[in-house]
Amino acid sequence: MKKIIFTLGLIAVAVGVFAQEGGSPMNKAVNRATHSRDFLMIQLSYDGWAGAPDSIKTGFNRGFNIALMYDFPFSTKSPLSLAAGLGISTSGVYLKDHTLDIAGKVNPNTPTFPANSTYKKFKVATTYLELPIELRYRSVPDNANKGFKAALGIKVGTLVNAHTKGRNTAPNGSKNWDKDLNKGFFNPWRFSATARVGYGNFAIFGSYALNTMLKDNSDLSIRPYQIGICLSGL
Repeated sequence: MKKIIFTLGLIAVAVGVFAQEGGSPMNKAVNRATHSRDFLMIQLSYDGWAGAPDSIKTGFNRGFNIALMYDFPFSTKSPLSLAAGLGISTSGVYLKDHTLDIAGKVNPNTPTFPANSTYKKFKVATTYLELPIELRYRSVPDNANKGFKAALGIKVGTLVNAHTKGRNTAPNGSKNWDKDLNKGFFNPWRFSATARVGYGNFAIFGSYALNTMLKDNSDLSIRPYQIGICLSGL
């Protein structure tokens, strides 16, 4: 134990010495950590479907996105920068009195929305691996933890999972889950326009799909969108 305490003490002294030197690697690392460039982005959203049939009603839909992005300033003091990265986007849309048949039980050639009131909850869930790109503005160029900031961008996503999940209650009171997993009716790619505006580490954001969620063999022109809050930093 004494050796461990002694070793930690030496490390602490070394850190203090190097941090005091203006051009030392430690001081540069501290400055880089202090001067955030929105490397990590976490988003919580309300999700919806633009272009869905009028008969389709949804509930409290929600989504979660996370991305790691690298920021490229136009110049040292420029408030503008370009950022690109890699992220994951998930969405859960809850249908009321309808289901989405992605297993082809009703029609093997196209997805349908059969009326169904037996499920207490019925969710359509999707997950995309995304490449987000943003044009950013920051009133404090070297520190995204402070000041006003805004961004416009686009996300290119590839579908990695699509499934539906319904819950009903059996006559004996037990809860049953029905789950179908099938990406066949969904477009394998999604292109979304994005916007974000905020102050410091918090912002509101929105995204809107530029292409339809389902393939062209469907007469449904559903385009998912998200509106929510964003926490960013590092």
